[in-house]
Amino acid sequence: MDILKFATVGSVDDGKSTLIGRLLFDSKSIYEDQLAAITETSKKRGEDFVNLALLTDGLRAEREQGITIDVAYRYFSTPQRKFIIADCPGHIEYTRNMVTGASSVDAVVILIDARHGVVEQTKRHSFITSLLQVKHLIVCINKMDLVDYSEDVYNKIKKDFSSFLTRLSIPDVHFIPISALDGDNVVDKSKNLPWYGGSTFLYTIENLHLGSDHNHVDCRFPIQIVIRPNLDYRAYAGRVESGVFKPGDEVRLLPSGFTTKIKKIETIDGEVKEAFHPMSVNILLEGEHDLSRGDMITKPNNQPEKAQDLDVMLCWLNKTPLNPKGKYIIKHTTKEVKAITKEILYKVNINNLHKDEEDKVIRMNDVGRAKFRVSSPLFIDKFKANKNSGSLILIDQFTNETVAAGLIL
Repeated sequence: MDILKFATVGSVDDGKSTLIGRLLFDSKSIYEDQLAAITETSKKRGEDFVNLALLTDGLRAEREQGITIDVAYRYFSTPQRKFIIADCPGHIEYTRNMVTGASSVDAVVILIDARHGVVEQTKRHSFITSLLQVKHLIVCINKMDLVDYSEDVYNKIKKDFSSFLTRLSIPDVHFIPISALDGDNVVDKSKNLPWYGGSTFLYTIENLHLGSDHNHVDCRFPIQIVIRPNLDYRAYAGRVESGVFKPGDEVRLLPSGFTTKIKKIETIDGEVKEAFHPMSVNILLEGEHDLSRGDMITKPNNQPEKAQDLDVMLCWLNKTPLNPKGKYIIKHTTKEVKAITKEILYKVNINNLHKDEEDKVIRMNDVGRAKFRVSSPLFIDKFKANKNSGSLILIDQFTNETVAAGLIL
């Protein structure tokens, strides 16, 4: 059974918590004691219904206490598929949390309040979805019960948002009118929306096709550690970031450039006939080779680019802005190198997608483009072609804080 990871995003009070609560409730994924607790809390609050949003209220409590807001994860499954939900905060000041929450997902679910239509946060979140190369976007137009289930309201929002999406690169987009509070089109088909002929939210996420999303062409295996318990055994351990490796395959070792063949591939359960993303494996090679952490195993006819000058799109995560001549550490796959900022090119205005070349100060929650020079060459791919070997994180050299997530252009 495969796993779908998706992030729920949207503006404040668009109904993200209610949607997740309704999904868990209608798919029978809530424990009895949880249901009893939120039923009791709903009564105490004077509500005449079970407030399913209370299932994810831990995040709201964090906000009230002034604790660092992080992405909340929820898990559930149906007979068709397992799901991991990354519940991202809606406030504009927590955009960086949306970046971390959506960086490893297969799909993003954006909620739009039917009363308010497309707002600034809707554009911001869809731009970041496109930037992170997430291929599946599900647009849930929520609170249809508050606009009398109007087809005209739904069509207007769909038209407005579709117009904005033409400037982004998200190949698979689904629009669904829902009422998370009442359960319309969440798990079961709604009788209040007879004009809508599409699928429910649950059916859509159960049937998203993910097979073609992964890169099985560019073979990249960054070495995490060399395992040598005795003189007769030497294995290179790590995670397959892309491509497929099999025993007998001819491979090229970087940075040396030597070629050899794979003798054996092992996992914790024993030998395997092939390894692919996201498997963590030991690769044993024919002959003796000088490889260490940060080196890479690839295929001879498909090589990454060797580069010391990087052109990077940054999502800034730290309160301290990007230093135009700052010294940083770049962590790319399993390799860490020192880096210096060469040039800040521009900042992106997320509302209209224009490049701001006047104000180049990249602050927390900003997205901007900059160039860096690293102390030793990295083996990179463009993020568009290979998300795992085309991404990096920027670390402050002095405080050791992660300051930005970077996408190699």
